[in-house]
Amino acid sequence: MNAWLTPGEWSVVALSLRVSVAAVVLTLPLAYALAWLLARRRFPGRLLLDALVHMPLVLPPVVTGWMLLLLFGRNGPIGAWLDTNFGVTLVFHWTGAALAAAVMALPLMVRAMRLSIEAVDRRLVDAARTLGARPGRAFLTITLPLSAPGIAAGAMLGFARSLGEFGATITFASNIAGQTRTLPLAIYTGLQLPGGEALVTRLSIVSVILSVAALVVSELLVRRSGGSRAHVL
Repeated sequence: MNAWLTPGEWSVVALSLRVSVAAVVLTLPLAYALAWLLARRRFPGRLLLDALVHMPLVLPPVVTGWMLLLLFGRNGPIGAWLDTNFGVTLVFHWTGAALAAAVMALPLMVRAMRLSIEAVDRRLVDAARTLGARPGRAFLTITLPLSAPGIAAGAMLGFARSLGEFGATITFASNIAGQTRTLPLAIYTGLQLPGGEALVTRLSIVSVILSVAALVVSELLVRRSGGSRAHVL
């Protein structure tokens, strides 16, 4: 791929992979916690929480990016706090692109993990509790292992979604070469340049290959999850 892409285009691919991996790592614990909460608990406001989690799927990405700008911008309540106390600035930086991608990937990750958790037979957990296992041990030895393929599938879906993120990223983190210009932004930039068709074609092919690979892996993990549950039950 190095011989096919120019050094500048390869840096775009590397930055996109960096942003996508960071987005998944950042989101994974929160996504699983939300998935478990929505799958296993009934509480007031559950429907509202479910709606908030899935809101990035239905909101225009530009609106999501604008909301991130209000919260995490230099003058936003969270952004100002991070800057003052830790010297961390997200706007116009690759970490801001990772945050935008994480927010957009969260609903897909939660949905995949929630389905996996809901498929774990509660009778197995109840049996473990009857035999003296505490809730934490029952979770670590039964729920978590049986839902692991769903966790991996959700992570791959989040990775694929992060690779394709555009609207929230360009609104919140801008389109800065070497900092926030991921594959979708580089393709968009190439479309604005005279004679940029070759660049757009190369980057689009790379984007398709990476996204399809992530989706195929995710589907294989989902099928493996179903087979594993059938074997256990």
